[in-house]
Amino acid sequence: MFSRIAGRYDLMNALMTGGRHHAWRRRTAAAVAAAPDGPALDLATGTGDLALALRAAGHGRPVVGADFSEAMLRHARPKLRARGEGRVLLLAADALALPFPDRTFACVTSAFLLRNLADLAAGLAEMRRVTMTGGLVAALEITRPAVPGWDALFGLYFNRVVPLVGALVAGDRAAYTYLPQSVARFVTPAELARLMEAAGLHDVRYRRLGLGTLAIHVGTVREGAPPWTAS
Repeated sequence: MFSRIAGRYDLMNALMTGGRHHAWRRRTAAAVAAAPDGPALDLATGTGDLALALRAAGHGRPVVGADFSEAMLRHARPKLRARGEGRVLLLAADALALPFPDRTFACVTSAFLLRNLADLAAGLAEMRRVTMTGGLVAALEITRPAVPGWDALFGLYFNRVVPLVGALVAGDRAAYTYLPQSVARFVTPAELARLMEAAGLHDVRYRRLGLGTLAIHVGTVREGAPPWTAS
């Protein structure tokens, strides 16, 4: 599905968010800017926007951008070349079985990945496993706003307007019908924080953005903790 929409992914993001998605990614990158020296991993990097934000915020930190969809990566490469970003390595990888040793990265980020995982707990454990001691894990996700009235209005936009725009612009109503459905069945921000703690992350905190329609979660890897949490 993500391969089908790769060619119009950036345009759809801009239309759906009024161009705000870049600011949200910059906020996510800023949330891990204080991570120790070392490389960053951006999971579900898509066309590379969060990887670029990490480079801008990371004071020269090398970045690996990984995605399950090779079509997304094909669209990311010319964007990175146009920005002169030779220190972003792109590769195809499964977020549930990352091809990296334990404690490889100073920080691990994702934008709009977690609700697409077949096993959320396993994905969080993998993010935790490849993060070094003192490192940070951050996730940007869409969430349902908790404000009465606004929640209903957002639901109307998300469930009716977004699929229509997806059909007209991306030629794929099914993909943009899946999007609000995936959000509706995803955990709440508080529940996600608890799952991150269960995966072995500490000091987990989150902040809502976009009138409560998004949340950035950040957790820390403490010294002495094992590189994964046994299930």
